[in-house]
Amino acid sequence: MSGGVDSSVAAALLVRQGYDVRGITLQVWEHEDEDVAASKKWQERGCCKIGIAKYVAQRLKIPYEVVDQRGLFREAVIDDFLRGYAGGTTPNPCVRCNERVKLRSLIALADQRGIQYVATGHYVRIHESGGVSVLDRSLDEKKDQSYFLYRIRPDWLPRLRFPVGAMHKSEVWAEAEALGLPVDELRESQEICFVSHGDYRTFIESELPSTKNPGAFIDEQGRYLGQHDGIAFYTPGQRRGLGIAAGERLYVQQVRASTNTVVLGPEQGLLSSSCLVKELNVFDHCLLNIKTEVTVKVRYATPATTATVEPLDADTLRIHFHTPQRALSPGQSAVLYRGDHVLGGGIIQAC
Repeated sequence: MSGGVDSSVAAALLVRQGYDVRGITLQVWEHEDEDVAASKKWQERGCCKIGIAKYVAQRLKIPYEVVDQRGLFREAVIDDFLRGYAGGTTPNPCVRCNERVKLRSLIALADQRGIQYVATGHYVRIHESGGVSVLDRSLDEKKDQSYFLYRIRPDWLPRLRFPVGAMHKSEVWAEAEALGLPVDELRESQEICFVSHGDYRTFIESELPSTKNPGAFIDEQGRYLGQHDGIAFYTPGQRRGLGIAAGERLYVQQVRASTNTVVLGPEQGLLSSSCLVKELNVFDHCLLNIKTEVTVKVRYATPATTATVEPLDADTLRIHFHTPQRALSPGQSAVLYRGDHVLGGGIIQAC
């Protein structure tokens, strides 16, 4: 129970369905200063809105507790985020958090306490097919969060419940209002939860000052174009903030950590017809055995596109896009689907 609308409604639905529900908030970032929080609107009260979660638990008459996971979150998500950008890649902290902190911690707590199921407010669905639990996109296509959950362990699926995954967001808002939540104040988080002030570049520089390491902007032929502030502050496809005067618009094409250089070029140079994917998490092992026709998402907000997946070894796939994709970023995730069914995915290594 993060204190958001979705997890609050998920808890209410489970109580209504007759489950014996225990509310847990995993505290992963700053603790709320209650004196300061009292003067804030609900949506401003920290990244994990403990006040709202506590209120919902009281309304539902369920036990509730806060479990401190800040140390694990720092190691498994924030440090990974910083290492990724310092090394010239673009990691996705939400993917890592669900894999390494949220669901892992909740499953571990359930095991310790003899609890059978774990539930969250994520927009995904699970169904049984031939005795196997299958991860699917949510009913509400606009809210689907399967991209962020593709790395969870296959053996967790039978124990997971996602009550809002079969609902539209409008229905969830109506349930939240019935719970007495201030729906006119609450808004959905769109940003990285631990970057509360400024942008992610400011956060990286403050947490890891060594990333302020100037180097050369070069073109695709290796010619010097100017000086950059540090490779951690640039990602493929970026155009703004380059500070380079040229006769045409230039975009970040590649970030090369080994030489501390950033390659710039025209927009057409951003298109890639294939990419290598490693660090796989696979639900359907056909991906590792034969060429497979799939749809693939290379970013959460980008529509899925058709592709052919070719297995190269036990932990490497090559994705051949039927339509070239723009600004693929090493460190980001490629998630593979057949219809609504999540087949698996992995981390983009190179294009």
